[in-house]
Amino acid sequence: MDNKTASDDAHIRDTVSDEEWAVRVDLAAAYRLVALYGWDDLIFTHLSARVPGPEHHFLINPYDMMFEEITASSLVKIDTEGQPVIPTSHPVNPAGFTIHSALHMNCDDAHAVMHLHTPSGQAVSAMADGLMEHTQTGMIARSDIAYHEYEGIATDLEERERLVEDMGDKHAMILRNHGTLAIGRTVGECFLRLYFIERACDAQVKMLSAGRENLHNPPQGTPEKVKAQTPSEGIGMIANGLAWPALLRKLDRIDPSFRN
Repeated sequence: MDNKTASDDAHIRDTVSDEEWAVRVDLAAAYRLVALYGWDDLIFTHLSARVPGPEHHFLINPYDMMFEEITASSLVKIDTEGQPVIPTSHPVNPAGFTIHSALHMNCDDAHAVMHLHTPSGQAVSAMADGLMEHTQTGMIARSDIAYHEYEGIATDLEERERLVEDMGDKHAMILRNHGTLAIGRTVGECFLRLYFIERACDAQVKMLSAGRENLHNPPQGTPEKVKAQTPSEGIGMIANGLAWPALLRKLDRIDPSFRN
């Protein structure tokens, strides 16, 4: 980030509410965590969050920055048309706007939306069976997952209707031949849900290296039992009360500059 851009970003804290700033800090933390876990894809893919208030604004990454560079101040606030609300020198990716705005604008629980292109997530998205239930994490993630067919790079605004329809009442999605996606009522809840999906996809790619015929199927009824044991509201409680505060402490130990 050049000196001019850094200076411009530094003034953001003085122009936004305390509520918005808290969301900015959480979302910047999520970007840093995605980079830390090796889930980033250069400057591509997006994590976004709604700005509290009636204006229907949300925050998304500056398209010219690596995830490990993103701070609370550098996040770009845009409207439902994808236009910056606060003047910025940073560009915004239109494909990110298409996918994220569809869910922010139409799903009650989509205060945060996160989308990745990890190798394991892409591999599972291309598998005919999708996400399998051969691991505990796979069972947890699979019970709340939807699928959306690939329609090319997401620049067609008409695709938003199909994304929302395919999501339905689920909180996670496999974008076929593309990657993974999750929504949440908070940044922490969304991140934890995405973590489970990515762990499940990684395990699936590794277990299939042994061959499908060598897999051990879980006992009949077990996936249904796990689904009942892990309701969506339970994921939120674990995330907001336990996992997310711990992850913030982890980042603070490594590099607290995401808070700037």
